[in-house]
Amino acid sequence: MSKLERIATFCGQCNCGCPELWIDPDAPDEQRVVITDDFGQRIQMSLAQLHDLVSDVKEGALDALLATTRR
Repeated sequence: MSKLERIATFCGQCNCGCPELWIDPDAPDEQRVVITDDFGQRIQMSLAQLHDLVSDVKEGALDALLATTRR
């Protein structure tokens, strides 16, 4: 069993099992990044895919969606 390394917790203001970003150093390159949610689900992706996702978000890909869902 691999040892996941926690990178970030999203929210973190409660004990609901907030979504988290992990690195699995023992996983194949295409599955190294792990994102877990508060429902026990997880997705895995490569570091390159995470880089693309972060770049898209920084460039505004989700701005319209987030503008309609502000707290």
